[in-house]
Amino acid sequence: MSVNASTLPGLVVIGGGPAGLMAAQTARAMGVEVDLFDAMGSVGRKFLIAGKGGLNLTHGEPRPAFDRRYGARSEAVGAWLDQFDGEALREWARGFGVETYVGTSGRVFPMDRKAAPLLRGWVRRLRENGVRFHVHHRWTGWSEDGALRFATPEGESQVRATAAVLALGGGSWPELGSDGAWAPWLSERGIDVAPLQPSNCGFDIGWSQHFASRHAGAPLKPVIAHWHDEAGEHSLQGECVITATGIEGSLIYALSAGLRDRIAAHGETVLRLDLAPGRERDRLQRDFAQPRRGRSVGEHLRRQTGLDGVKAALVFEVLGKDGLNDPAVVAQTIKRLPLRLLRARPIAEVISSAGGVRLETLDSQLRLLAPADGEARQPSPAAIFCAGEMLDWEAPTGGYLLTACFASGLIAGRAAARHLLGAAGE
Repeated sequence: MSVNASTLPGLVVIGGGPAGLMAAQTARAMGVEVDLFDAMGSVGRKFLIAGKGGLNLTHGEPRPAFDRRYGARSEAVGAWLDQFDGEALREWARGFGVETYVGTSGRVFPMDRKAAPLLRGWVRRLRENGVRFHVHHRWTGWSEDGALRFATPEGESQVRATAAVLALGGGSWPELGSDGAWAPWLSERGIDVAPLQPSNCGFDIGWSQHFASRHAGAPLKPVIAHWHDEAGEHSLQGECVITATGIEGSLIYALSAGLRDRIAAHGETVLRLDLAPGRERDRLQRDFAQPRRGRSVGEHLRRQTGLDGVKAALVFEVLGKDGLNDPAVVAQTIKRLPLRLLRARPIAEVISSAGGVRLETLDSQLRLLAPADGEARQPSPAAIFCAGEMLDWEAPTGGYLLTACFASGLIAGRAAARHLLGAAGE
């Protein structure tokens, strides 16, 4: 069945997350007509979920330390932040009447810690400024003659445009629209796409049923994580949470990229936790070696080492009852409890994803370069820009993810508008 393709006069933005909305805002402010398409019934669904526990917009860490949070992509993302950094994001929010503050952790939040008021004000202003929204429009790639295809409740719709910004998200939270379905469509057109992987994720360990049934959901705080990689030994203090299958939480998320890569390279990796940061190993050994005086070994462990229920249970889980007979082994385990991480949690349930459109396939303005493979078909429209989490970069939680999404959306939207304005003037 043939479908007539409508031709839109300005910029098509596909994806209504922070990157897509910022691209739309930027292009419209430059006088370009903008049509924004989103698969869901409303835009910003993942943005709202991110703000459920308090919207962490950005981080107060100064640059260039801020830039280093993006790891191997710190130079490229740093160039984005030169155009729109954390302070610019706070000023942007202030333009909607949303004041922010820096928390004790350095994270930046709206004063009311809510995402919904900011999103409502943003969308309302975009509509007032003339951005046209098309919800329930799920992009499904290209037609044979190069039109953009959308699945809608009324059937397929096709659109032609001179320029488009793709801001389709990564592969996490597919129920909110970012399911990574776009990856093969770009690959088929000669665009180099790195496989999507879980990021800011938990890991499976394989607890005993006894331990998991009693301690899933229990927090571990404070602890110090120790790990080893090609660069040497590292440590970081923080908090994490026991899950039914393993471990997750802010401390684990901060380390997840390196842990994931170690598992990929070696099949598994070991993370060691100091369960008693304030106590030295020799003291723990002396205290545990004291007579039990009729107490059970579990009660003796708790009393003499100061470990709470889940921390004591972890020592039992690793050593077994017989392993608790040697005070030196117990003390060493408390200070360096080994956790064998088997695999990252599935990408559909994690906070964010790594991988995506490789930055090497884009110019500095986030426009797709022509495919190197002469046989690959150039995507249509010829001017396609990409932004947000669908690009091949990653960052820890703490506001770094959102900041880079906003910055990349601004760059892509501005470059697309300049392209359209230049074409109109020719």
